Amino acid sequence: MAKVLLEMNSITKTFPGVKALDNVNLKVEEGEIHALVGENGAGKSTLMNVLSGIYPYGTYDGDIVYDGEVCRFHNIKDSEKKGIVIIHQELALVPYMTIGENMFLGNEQGSKWCIDWYKTYAEADKYLAMVGLTDSSKTLIKDIGTGKQQLVEIAKALAKNAKLLILDEPTSSLNETDSRALLDLMKKLQREENLTMIIISHKLNEVSYVADKITVVRDGSTIETLDAKTDDISETRIIKGMVGREITDRFPKRHDVEIGDVMMEVRDWTVYHPEFSERKVCDEVSINVRRGEVVGIYGLMGAGRTELAMSIFGRSYGIGISGDLILRGQKVTLKSPKQAIEAGLAYVTEDRKGNGLVLSNSILRNTTLANLKGVSKGSFIDPDKEYEVAEEYVKKLKTKTPSVEQLVGNLSGGNQQKVLLAKWMFANPDVLILDEPTRGIDVGAKYEIYCIINDLAKAGKSVVMISSELPEVIGMSDRIYIMNQAKIVGEMEASEATQEKIMACIVGVSGEADADGVGSEA
Repeated sequence: MAKVLLEMNSITKTFPGVKALDNVNLKVEEGEIHALVGENGAGKSTLMNVLSGIYPYGTYDGDIVYDGEVCRFHNIKDSEKKGIVIIHQELALVPYMTIGENMFLGNEQGSKWCIDWYKTYAEADKYLAMVGLTDSSKTLIKDIGTGKQQLVEIAKALAKNAKLLILDEPTSSLNETDSRALLDLMKKLQREENLTMIIISHKLNEVSYVADKITVVRDGSTIETLDAKTDDISETRIIKGMVGREITDRFPKRHDVEIGDVMMEVRDWTVYHPEFSERKVCDEVSINVRRGEVVGIYGLMGAGRTELAMSIFGRSYGIGISGDLILRGQKVTLKSPKQAIEAGLAYVTEDRKGNGLVLSNSILRNTTLANLKGVSKGSFIDPDKEYEVAEEYVKKLKTKTPSVEQLVGNLSGGNQQKVLLAKWMFANPDVLILDEPTRGIDVGAKYEIYCIINDLAKAGKSVVMISSELPEVIGMSDRIYIMNQAKIVGEMEASEATQEKIMACIVGVSGEADADGVGSEA
């Protein structure tokens, strides 16, 4: 029988107005990959923050027993000394520092007075080799793609002599090829280094692929632990544990929507990188979207999807922009996000925490931020009207919160996404560009977001949806554009689209190497 490395017993954690964890129990054996799954707000990340000392001893009830010893971690350094290392969903790397500098930041090699740079880079190269990364440790972080940055984070953890590695949504920003490579690396580290890992993920196919055991958390309580050797760990079975019922349809049926005239058209749209001025991130792109239509845009990482969306939205990205933007049949020039909003455009960013929401502000403030005129009398905000609007959208989008005064930073990812959508819905745009609208949220919350998108189309809005998930693009779109290497390489009706046809468009342009994800990183 394998040795039990970690036991978390009766962990209870309360925030103002919310019991995030209610007598949660978790047992992890040495050398296993243990998945932690549940809906947004179920308590998964909170539990791992308790384990790693981010929520220190004394702020929760219950016991942590690690390697046979009761542990009381007061900060993250305490847990790291024991070999517990957490990698968060938002990578903690400094773009303008080298890989080696990032790996040993706060853990510098050398004496108290002098960093030994030779040792720093030699050690960094050793750990990079362990994770299969061939880039020099003297390369700047900004010059490698997100997939490689994730490998750097793992190498950084290994350099801290990690015995228990916690990975929170490690593949949320990766394409399918890079995701599979990361999961295979986890298996390799388990096999060769006997590394114990806890993975939090909403991608249930990946959980089934990599996990030895799966613990399901719902509403702050542990529901069950499934063993891959003896139990059914299919996606359907895991979902039933997560939401308490079976979900037969991943995508809601589209309403009978009458698709109207072209609302927005982009012609020969060319955009250059703001730092590398000779590099095109959009190359003569032409797309259109009609009233009541959901248009999907799919492409591998680095294809130029987000750059296209941001440059359309008031030229908020890129330089040397040329081409035509036509709204309601009229050519327009939008030089700022403010002008874009006034023209009836909305852009729901893929980075809700960094660019979409003010986490230190309330749901109320975030909801009205893009349309203050809608809650103002003259030059003054009407607090009653603002409260009424925020309450309306909380009810309409079924946002889980004790009140509209709740800080957005205290909400789960799925509920944060609903607040971000509410913000732009209240601005009442004609065209919504949704960039990865379901990234990092669970299957139940995804379904609710899909229903919102369908309702927007039924109301006559034009929706452009960018997604890295092929089933999502096919399941939600009326029409699909395929983008690769800054160009549109294909267009097809969703009713005729298959994953194979879409990938064939990409392969046809970039060859087999890019089809495997090689060279696709920005």
